[in-house]
Amino acid sequence: MSNLEELKHEIKKRLPDLDVVIGWEQGFDPLRTSPLFMRTAEDVDRLLWGPLCVHNLATYLPGLKGRKVGIVVKGCDGRSVVELLQEKLIDRDQVVVFAMPCEGVLSLRKVQKAVGDLDYVESVETDADGVRITADGVDHLLRFEDVAASKCARCGVHTAPLSDVLVGAADAREAEDDYADVTAFETRPQEERLAFWLSEMDRCVRCYACRNACPLCVCRDHCVAQSRDPHWLSQEDSVRDKWFFQMIHAVHLAGRCTECGECERACPVGIPLLLFKRKMNKEIRELFGYRAGMDVNAVPPLQAFKVEEDNIKERTL
Repeated sequence: MSNLEELKHEIKKRLPDLDVVIGWEQGFDPLRTSPLFMRTAEDVDRLLWGPLCVHNLATYLPGLKGRKVGIVVKGCDGRSVVELLQEKLIDRDQVVVFAMPCEGVLSLRKVQKAVGDLDYVESVETDADGVRITADGVDHLLRFEDVAASKCARCGVHTAPLSDVLVGAADAREAEDDYADVTAFETRPQEERLAFWLSEMDRCVRCYACRNACPLCVCRDHCVAQSRDPHWLSQEDSVRDKWFFQMIHAVHLAGRCTECGECERACPVGIPLLLFKRKMNKEIRELFGYRAGMDVNAVPPLQAFKVEEDNIKERTL
């Protein structure tokens, strides 16, 4: 029995005790998947697993609080589930986590850059040789590492930190994230960095897809971007307001972001939003030695209080 078939079997066993199990199914073409909400055994038969399962399904959990929910997770998705549990945004006894080791996911932007037009994708196959894509009658063979999401190259959590059902052997590979991308950006002159971000913000269309796709951005009904009491931001298409929103978004996720990359993936104009979040995480790691979503019993550092932090010697300044 393959891992996928075993996963389906485990879900079917537990499905009668659950309101819904969330996974992935085939999307509108062979290259894309869609979230799948499984309520019957027939639904489970449509479940997929693999490098095309890009969505972080933990985003749906806060909206389903109060129901018994199962969720299929990759490593980074599993970290998001842990963080939601830490913040008591979901209840542990109402969530069943199904996990399998993840080998990485594809970046559709990288695939599109390599292949070109993706309007007519006829077939997709992934194996040890890479990714074979037939689009508009033309065959393409791509190396997986060339079209994998950038987050996957630095991922050290291939298996979810928390699971109720683990199918397959836990992947113990470790990769130490040195935040080289953030460090490289920090070496650029301040004026150049500011000009870069102002240029990126000028492309923003204020669709809030980054916010809506984020599993930890849960205050959407009271978001500063749309609140009128107090009135923080206008609806003007100004770089100032777009920059202000993204700064607030990044700061609100400091010490909470699991770097799943959904904000960046969902952005329709390709703004590198994860760089914001990784900068915040780099500072949190250096100051507090903390990584979000790794230990369900840990308390995120910005949600706790210590009279004297180990790495902040404010009393000696």
